[in-house]
Amino acid sequence: MKKIILLVVFAFISCSDEPKQFSEEANLEMLIGLDNSKITLREVLYQHKGKKIFINVWASWCKDCIVGFPKEKELQKQFPEAVFLFLSVDLDKPSWKRAINKYNLVGEHYNLPKGMNDGDFVDFINLNWIPRYIIINEEGEIALFKATNTSDKEIYKALKTN
Repeated sequence: MKKIILLVVFAFISCSDEPKQFSEEANLEMLIGLDNSKITLREVLYQHKGKKIFINVWASWCKDCIVGFPKEKELQKQFPEAVFLFLSVDLDKPSWKRAINKYNLVGEHYNLPKGMNDGDFVDFINLNWIPRYIIINEEGEIALFKATNTSDKEIYKALKTN
């Protein structure tokens, strides 16, 4: 009986672990740049190897995303060494680009052209709500897999940790 209980506890703990790396399929997801260039998620992450990366999955039509921008700007001031990577799920590219300017979003900007409900990246992160924040540490590992509010203390903790 003790062995069964230990096995169940171990299985539960194993299942609750968050991934430390994106899947191969998610890494190969094609992103569209502001200039309509195409690049994979892996290539974008590789460009910032050795740095912390704050990923914001958002959309121009998302009220919760817009509400979070001021706090995100505070985080940018507190952690200027971090890369702020905005991944939009907007299907309407002009709206995406207008929102970047309207809200003065400073960072790197890419669009997930399949939107919020399709694609290997959104499938991997099980995207069911935006905004979604993910932190990548200097070693290239996912330090924070899921946060949905910029005031989440785990974001600050993941950005602060060396």
